[in-house]
Amino acid sequence: MAETQTLVHPIPPLFDAQSRVLILGSFPSVKSREAQFFYGHPQNRFWKLLALLFDEETPVTIEEKRVLVLRHHLALWDTIRSCTVTGSSDSSICNVVPNDLRVILQHSCVDRIYCNGATSFRLYQKYILPQTGIPAQKLPSTSPANAAWSMERLYRAWEVIR
Repeated sequence: MAETQTLVHPIPPLFDAQSRVLILGSFPSVKSREAQFFYGHPQNRFWKLLALLFDEETPVTIEEKRVLVLRHHLALWDTIRSCTVTGSSDSSICNVVPNDLRVILQHSCVDRIYCNGATSFRLYQKYILPQTGIPAQKLPSTSPANAAWSMERLYRAWEVIR
């Protein structure tokens, strides 16, 4: 049984001055926390999906992932700075403290924000939209828990980030 823990987000945001599209997850999974990088679970379809969207090879190393994100003027982070969570379960998240997106918004060209999944979107709406005033669009989760969405369906929904 996974342990319930209160955790602070361990991964810094990934962006540069040319980033135009921000993709927000909810909070790093156990595998992502172990890897110290976004979407670290081998069954998460995020990296395969990005590679398909931009017609590139699926990145394997953290450096390859970082290069793919920045080459396409994307930014990555999560809606939650700290929370209480059991394992990797979004449904267990409580005691949320949101991330302050100003660190990205003030130092990039981000003008579109997308949330990877319902939890990220719900928390963005509740905590971050009132601060930024920038609406976000909800995209279907790339998590293996979202098995109802095939890669083809994800691709069609996620095309908007290009």
